[in-house]
Amino acid sequence: MLQRTIGIYKDSFGGLQSTVWLLSALQLINRSGTMVLPFMSMYMTQKLGATLSQAGVVLMCFGLGAIVGSFAGGKLTDNIGHRKVMIGSLFAGGIFFIFLGYLKNYHLICLFSFLLSAINEAFRPANMAAIGSYSDETNRTRSSSLVRLSVNLGWAVGASIGGWIAAHNYQWLFWVDGTTNLVAAGFAMIFLPKGSEEGKRQKKSDETGLVNSVWKDSDYLIFVLLKFLYAICFFQLFSTLPVFLKTIYVLGENQIGWVMALNGLLIAIFEMVIVFKLSQKNNYQAYIFIGTILMGISFIILNFVFTNLFAMALISSIIITAAEILTMPFMMGYMLNRAHPSNLGQYASLYVLAFAGANVVGPLTGSMIADHYGFNFLWWCVFGLCILTAFGYVLLFKHTSTKVATSQNIV
Repeated sequence: MLQRTIGIYKDSFGGLQSTVWLLSALQLINRSGTMVLPFMSMYMTQKLGATLSQAGVVLMCFGLGAIVGSFAGGKLTDNIGHRKVMIGSLFAGGIFFIFLGYLKNYHLICLFSFLLSAINEAFRPANMAAIGSYSDETNRTRSSSLVRLSVNLGWAVGASIGGWIAAHNYQWLFWVDGTTNLVAAGFAMIFLPKGSEEGKRQKKSDETGLVNSVWKDSDYLIFVLLKFLYAICFFQLFSTLPVFLKTIYVLGENQIGWVMALNGLLIAIFEMVIVFKLSQKNNYQAYIFIGTILMGISFIILNFVFTNLFAMALISSIIITAAEILTMPFMMGYMLNRAHPSNLGQYASLYVLAFAGANVVGPLTGSMIADHYGFNFLWWCVFGLCILTAFGYVLLFKHTSTKVATSQNIV
C-alpha cells in the first residue's frame, strides 16, 4: 500500500519539463518573500498611525494596480516575450518594495502601492504564458498545478516568517520582500532559457475555434466573466470569512490561523496527485462544475452548525480546498489550451484580470452585505452565485462543444 502511494506521487510529479520545475522554483523564491501585503493594514495603523479606512484605501490601490498590471503584463508578454517581462517585473518590483518601506506620506504610499502592484502583477500573465510555452497539452494542467504548489508553499513560508519579522521590525518586511524579488530576478536571468519556443501548440484554428484576438473569442470572454464571479466567492475566504470566524464563531486568532493554514497544507499534499489522476480522464468540464458547486457549499454550511464551531470552520476549509483543487488547475488548463502562442499573453492577462478584479470587488461587496444584512445572508448570496456560475459553465461548455463539432462536420 505504501509503495503504491509512493508510486502515485512519483508519477504525478514525473514527466514535467525541467523548465517547468525552474518556473516553480522561481515562484517559490518569490512567494517566500511575500510579507508586505498580508501585514500592510497592521503596518499602516500600528506603525504609521493611519486610520483603518486609510489602510483600506492603500489596499484598494494595491488591487487597482493589480488590474492595470495584469492587462499591461499580457500585452508586453506578446510583444517582447515572457522571460523579459518576468525579469523586469521582479527586478523593478524589488526596488519599489524597498523604497516603499521608507515612505511616510500617506498619499505617496497610495501612489507607490499602486505602481508597485502594477509592476508586480505584470509577472503573473507572463508566468502563465511561460507555463504554456514550456509545457504541452498532455501535462499543461499538471504543470500549472506544480507552479500553484510552489506559490502556496511560498505564501505559507512568507506569511509565517513575516509574522515573526513584523513583531520585531516592520521595516524588515519591505527589505525581505524586495530582496527575494531581486534574487528571483537573478535566478530567472541565469536559469530560464532565452527565446525558448518549445511546447508551443501547433493546432489548426479551424479545429479548435481559436481566433487571433482574445477580444473576438466570445466563448473565452464568457469564461473570464464566469471566472470573475467564481473568484468573488473564493476571495471571501481571505476577507469576510476570518471576520466571521472571529466575531460570530468567536474563534481565537490561533484557531483562525489553523483554518487558513489547512487550505494551503492540503493543496500542497494532495493537489498534484488528484490533478494527475483526474487529468487522465479528461473531463475538465465536470470538475469545474462540481468544484464551483462545492465552493458554494463550503460557505453555506456555516449557517448550519452540527458540531463544535472550530470543527465547522475546519470542515468548511476542507470543502473550499476540494473546490479549489477541482477548479483552479483545470480553469488555467482551459485558458492555456485555448490560446495561440502568438496571443497567449492576452489570454493570460484577461485570466489574471478576472482574479485581480474579483480581489477588489469580492471583499468590498462581501463586507458591505455582511454589514447591512448579516453573515447568514452573505453566505446564502455566495451559495446562490456559485450555483448560477456553475450552470453558466455548463451552458458555456455545451455551446463550445457544439460549435467545435459543427465546424468539424463542415470540414
